[in-house]
Amino acid sequence: MSARPLTFSPPAAQGADASGIHAFLDRLEASPEIEPHSLMIMRHGRLVAAGWWAPYTPDRVHLLYSLSKSFTSTAAGLAYGEGLLRLDDTVISYFPELDQDITDPRSRAMLVRHVASMATGHTAETLGPAREADPENLVRGFLLVPPDREPGTVFAYNQPATYTLGAIVRRVTGQSLTDYLRPRLFDPLGIGEVAWLRDPSGGELGWSGLHVATDAIARLGLLYLGGGVWDGARLLPEEWVSQATRVQIANADSTDEDAWPDWQQGYGFQFWMSRHGYRGDGAYGQFCVVLPDQDAVIALTGQTQDMQGILELAWEHLLPAFGPGPLPGREPADAALAERLAGLALPAAAGKPAPPDRAGSWSGAEFTPYGGRCSDQPGLASARVAETADGWALTLTEGGQPLEVHLGAGGWSTGEGPVPTAVSGGWTDADTLALELAFLETPHRLLITCALQDRTFTARWRTIPLHEGPLRSLRAPGR
Repeated sequence: MSARPLTFSPPAAQGADASGIHAFLDRLEASPEIEPHSLMIMRHGRLVAAGWWAPYTPDRVHLLYSLSKSFTSTAAGLAYGEGLLRLDDTVISYFPELDQDITDPRSRAMLVRHVASMATGHTAETLGPAREADPENLVRGFLLVPPDREPGTVFAYNQPATYTLGAIVRRVTGQSLTDYLRPRLFDPLGIGEVAWLRDPSGGELGWSGLHVATDAIARLGLLYLGGGVWDGARLLPEEWVSQATRVQIANADSTDEDAWPDWQQGYGFQFWMSRHGYRGDGAYGQFCVVLPDQDAVIALTGQTQDMQGILELAWEHLLPAFGPGPLPGREPADAALAERLAGLALPAAAGKPAPPDRAGSWSGAEFTPYGGRCSDQPGLASARVAETADGWALTLTEGGQPLEVHLGAGGWSTGEGPVPTAVSGGWTDADTLALELAFLETPHRLLITCALQDRTFTARWRTIPLHEGPLRSLRAPGR
């Protein structure tokens, strides 16, 4: 179905000061550690600011990484509201076929509320041990890893806990998470395209892998800000929203002086508590920040290792921008902000056109990995540069599969092909071609340098994808 657009309002009409949003944008764009891809700000149920940094676009889905967990939580909340699961049931009760295998008393005592709140009694991530215990059945593998302490007494960020929560929803509904959520969440909220990575058994990862547009992040935040009510209809039980968005387990670490403060405020049901409000978030800068005191939602996607830095900028510039009432006479400031948001763009990598006197040497040139192997992407075997009728193309071959991208004449050159990409860069000198290849449905960018003199190339990720796979897998699945 086509999504009904969110209702737009000039920022000042909703008590949002455009100068604060400008300052937030200034700091995002000035930070060498932060690459923003999209931003949407809701105030009093109205969209007051929205922008995408080209080559990213509003209709493009984006990998959420662990922000997917908040959607899994929502699926559990819907099943809870339908009476299909209970928070104080044991996890093992939903998987009777595993009853004889799971003998550890702490694993058997683990409740649904414990997997929902990362309070399973484990003191560290269990994904590796769980996969080792059972490569085929992650729920079984997880339950075979004995908790270090009593469930409900300690926090540990734990991917199989979320997977198990999603598996319970699949078990009690008889549907995939995506199919279950479509008529209950996606369609009522007006969320269009979604895609979710699945494990070999066919189940959605739950803890990661969801691809949606930024608009869907904003709508999820609005649903929770409204206590589970959307357009006057209750979708989520009020009790679930209340419990999911308050501290279920403390997670402050007094021994880690470098710990990010907004990751030390407690954990709900697949939501983090923040120094202001609460949020779902995902690796490299995917955010759904809900601010009940300000009646606001911030949805943001990007690429960064400094996720705390983004929140610091939001607290510094956006919180003060949310005032108590309308701001009359601010029409010029609102118009200037709208103009800026419409023209956002990421800087293209520097590069010159192909050197005319060396074009013959470059066209058809084949390159092998420098040192014999690409450490960042080990399966990448070769690169080939060729002149085409409308410019130049680079073909990367991995596992026998080619991925061809085309260089534009300056700026970003986008292409769909087997993987949606954007390319910028060019020749830095007569013997060196340097490109930046953005995979547009993910946060990631690959830096590729081809050296003509020794016919080698390097490929280095700016941020390393967390889901292993070939370059052709860096897109929304299932298309």
